[in-house]
Amino acid sequence: MILIIGGAYQGKLDFAKDTFGVTDEDVHICDGDRIDFSRRCICKIEAFTACSEDPIGYFETHRQAWQDSILIMQDIFCGVVPMGAENRAWRQRTGRLAQYLSREAQQVSRIFCGLEQRLK
Repeated sequence: MILIIGGAYQGKLDFAKDTFGVTDEDVHICDGDRIDFSRRCICKIEAFTACSEDPIGYFETHRQAWQDSILIMQDIFCGVVPMGAENRAWRQRTGRLAQYLSREAQQVSRIFCGLEQRLK
C-alpha cells in the first residue's frame, strides 16, 4: 500500500495520477462510512473518518482489500486545534488512522506544492 498525505489543494491526486498511472476510473472518492476497496485509489479518507467512529477497526477488518491500494488523505491533523469537541474528535480519529496506515504502508509520501517528500 502507498499512502499519500498533504494539505488541501496540494496536488495529491495529480501526483498519484502522474506517478502511478492512476486514472479517473481507478479512483473512489470517500463520502460516507463505506469505502469501495475494489478501486485502485482511495481518495479523501478524511471524509470517511468524519462518518466513522472506528476507522482503524474498519481498515483492520478490510485489511486484505487495501493491501495493493493507493490511499490519499488530507492532512487535517496539524495546525490550529478546532474549538468544537466534534471537530477535535474527527481530527484525532484522522491522525490516528494516518499513523496506523503509515506503519502499514510500503511507501508514504507527503505532497506540498505538488512536490513529493518521501517519508517512508
